[in-house]
Amino acid sequence: MSNKRVGIIGAGPAGLMAAGRAAELGHKVYVFEKNRRAGRKLMITGKGRCNITNACPEEELIRHIPGNGRFLYSSLSRFSNHDIMAFFQDRGVRLKIERGNRVFPESDKASDICDALVDYALKNRAVIRYNASVKDVVARDGQVNGLILENGDFYELDAVVIATGGLSYPLTGSTGDGYRMARKLGHTVTDLKPSLVPLETVETWVKEVSGLTLKNVGLTVYDPNGRKVFEEQGEMLFTHFGVSGPLILSASRHILDCGFSGAQLVIDMKPALSEETLDRRIQRDFEKFSRKQFSNALHELLPRSMIPVVIQLLRIPPEKPVHQITRQDRQRMVSLLKGIRLTVSRSRPIAEAIVTAGGIRISEIDPRTMESKLVRGLYFAGEIIDVDAYTGGYNLTIALSTGYTAGNSI
Repeated sequence: MSNKRVGIIGAGPAGLMAAGRAAELGHKVYVFEKNRRAGRKLMITGKGRCNITNACPEEELIRHIPGNGRFLYSSLSRFSNHDIMAFFQDRGVRLKIERGNRVFPESDKASDICDALVDYALKNRAVIRYNASVKDVVARDGQVNGLILENGDFYELDAVVIATGGLSYPLTGSTGDGYRMARKLGHTVTDLKPSLVPLETVETWVKEVSGLTLKNVGLTVYDPNGRKVFEEQGEMLFTHFGVSGPLILSASRHILDCGFSGAQLVIDMKPALSEETLDRRIQRDFEKFSRKQFSNALHELLPRSMIPVVIQLLRIPPEKPVHQITRQDRQRMVSLLKGIRLTVSRSRPIAEAIVTAGGIRISEIDPRTMESKLVRGLYFAGEIIDVDAYTGGYNLTIALSTGYTAGNSI
């Protein structure tokens, strides 16, 4: 097959992987990145640590990709999570596996991942053009012909990979440009929704504990019909608008399809203790602080900022002497600490989501190659496709796998 002139739009993980692989196969590759550097969103993933993939068995991957995961069978068989790990290790990036099979660079630096991808592209002689914003992809007679930059420059090309990301974190450059280009070429863009996103709550008391992080708590989530859709332990954060943190972001994907509003969050402050064990623990504290007021007897049991909220929810006078707390009061306290309830009013805006759900309709893309079924020589990779996953490294797996598949197929 003759070498081609290839344009990659976007220097994120999907675009850089596509560029490196296409260049490795001998094509002349140009990467067009609107920012001054590559991988801006990649650099902030996992709080800057970059959860690149998940080391679960390959057959489990699809189960963690609720948004059209089956579309990825071919690409993941070609470039799997374990291939991703080998890719970075072969390039000198040492990896480690943490809770839930999450894979991180041993250095905890996302820059190591970004640098490895940039080096992969450059060492195979791909050219990266920064501050180069693409205006349109040009196609003639159903075949890609090139692209036009915002400054008017035209590049004649045989193939183009759109890897511009979604609408999440627009300050990193994900502003939906790829959707606009794809629509102009006849593609359908499904409804775009926030996924892995903080949640706003009906209850306003969350403002009183804004900034409080709860670690090792249990969270159970019910959809508006009362069906349990999520249950896990981990870390969450109270904010001025509601809740965030790893547990909440994971839970949000499970209520995306019902529109978020009306879902119930039930927080277990003491998941390691049964109700009976927790009751005995409270009794010990009350015996220890029997001469104090109720509000001054909870500091060994709860975070300090949470105490006024718990008292408010229990409707027990804060000045009530501990020795006057009844058995019924204590039982209500146990029930509350094992099940603090919050009602979701809505999600935060898509700009604050980690991932955009929705995108280029998968029926219009060949899953074996990532090539458009409508325009020859047009490929898609990464978040722009209508595929999304839970937290845990699965979304970056999608980006790297589809990027490799697109670059390999040109």
